Amino acid sequence: MKSFTMRGAKILATGSSVPDKSLNNNRISEIVQTSDEWIFNRTGIKERRLLTGINQSVIDLAVNASLKALNKISMNPREIDLIILATSSPNDLFGSASQVQSKINAQNAVAFDLTAACSGFVLGLVTAYQFLQTGSYSNVLVIGADVLSKWIDWSDRTTCILFGDAAGAIILQGCSKENNTILDFQLNTDGNYSNHLSIAYEEKLDPHPILNLYKGSFKNIAMNGKEVYKFAVSQVPLSILKCLNSLNISINDVDWLLLHQANERILKAVADKLSITKNKIISNLCKYGNTSAASIPLALDEALQDNKISHDDIIVISGFGAGLTWGTVVIKWKCF
Repeated sequence: MKSFTMRGAKILATGSSVPDKSLNNNRISEIVQTSDEWIFNRTGIKERRLLTGINQSVIDLAVNASLKALNKISMNPREIDLIILATSSPNDLFGSASQVQSKINAQNAVAFDLTAACSGFVLGLVTAYQFLQTGSYSNVLVIGADVLSKWIDWSDRTTCILFGDAAGAIILQGCSKENNTILDFQLNTDGNYSNHLSIAYEEKLDPHPILNLYKGSFKNIAMNGKEVYKFAVSQVPLSILKCLNSLNISINDVDWLLLHQANERILKAVADKLSITKNKIISNLCKYGNTSAASIPLALDEALQDNKISHDDIIVISGFGAGLTWGTVVIKWKCF
């Protein structure tokens, strides 16, 4: 019988995966009218990775990132109880998490997709935390993965310079409250601005001659960059402050600020509003661009590999993007 005594959750391992194909700004300038200087000054991006192989999909990146996380702690995939795949670019509209489950041989895991675009990993992390708190599951694999290169109009300079493909994964385990690493979270959505960032569905004009049903297809990414910037810079600091205030944690106590890697100007503007110094910002945007749901776990995994994060460090994680949806998770890092 499952126990429903509220418990904590700890992060056991992280993993990440990026495609081999690199696309730098100079190469993009051969596709659309732009330049390395123009892109870098406005976004902070120098290059991004693209999944270009035949029959390759988000599943390949998700599987690779998951196996790296599992291998770091020598965990048998059969010990995973739940898999949450945060993605907006599944290989199947019915979901891709079950295929990840099969490919990593996690036969005992329930698996489902979660769609919240660039906020997907944060919502996936919070969802996993709920299952672990109640004791419903013991080990949860959360993956953020996207291949938005497949949904880009490569003649649209406003979007083609931004996005890259990647996956990041973390393994969480239920634990006692004393060892809890997820201190609190805060989530928001405002659907009134959903048109600012979307991959919209478009119906064809010719209906079925008998049933009068309209079929259609999804368009490419459309973004109002100015409005998304204004939204992120105004709302993300408020979300972070609300979360920190609920914990009675001062901004000065924050060791690392890990934001969704959307744009360097957004990262700096949010940090400035919070009076957080530049050297506390975790960023790998320059190398990978905006990798949507993958950006936070990818940056976290690299920061850990570089030994930036120490035991008991306070990490503020915040995702924001399409929906428009945004959210914050405050973590006290534990080295288990």
